Amino acid sequence: MLKDWVVVPTCLPLVLRRCHACASERFRASAKFRVNANHKLIDAWLLALCTACGDTAKLTVLERMNVRSVRPELLDRLHDNDPGLTAELLQDPVVRRRNRIALDWDNAWRLDTGGSDHLGREVIDVSVRFAAQIPVRPVRLIAAGCGLSRAGVERLITEGKLVSAVRLSGKLAGDFTFTLKH
Repeated sequence: MLKDWVVVPTCLPLVLRRCHACASERFRASAKFRVNANHKLIDAWLLALCTACGDTAKLTVLERMNVRSVRPELLDRLHDNDPGLTAELLQDPVVRRRNRIALDWDNAWRLDTGGSDHLGREVIDVSVRFAAQIPVRPVRLIAAGCGLSRAGVERLITEGKLVSAVRLSGKLAGDFTFTLKH
């Protein structure tokens, strides 16, 4: 029997970047945008607040772009401070690379297993799907979903009772499947 698990974001991740005011390294995305137009050129920033001192940092979204080259829907979402756009932009690798930021997903996601009826079965086939690109250790997901310790999951992997087509060590942010034989 195939079980479907989903890794779902519960809130926006923290932005890892050094604060110029207090040297803290964590910012909370405010879901507010600053848009500035100068004649035919437009700039847009996502505002983030330092978790320690509250200082504001601007994460560049658009830089000196011709207004006509920006999609009207994007401009509307920027002007409306769309929280969905904030989540999309934080996931965008171009925006992260341009602003030299990383994301901290600790306590910002949950695992939906669809119930615990699978725990007593001899063989469990599980498909894990990610609703957003959240880097998580598969061992941690399997331990949480099956009610095991991480060391127990590692032991099952070395014994060959837990198999997957992907490497289960390290972090994954993409869908994968695994089979657990008790």
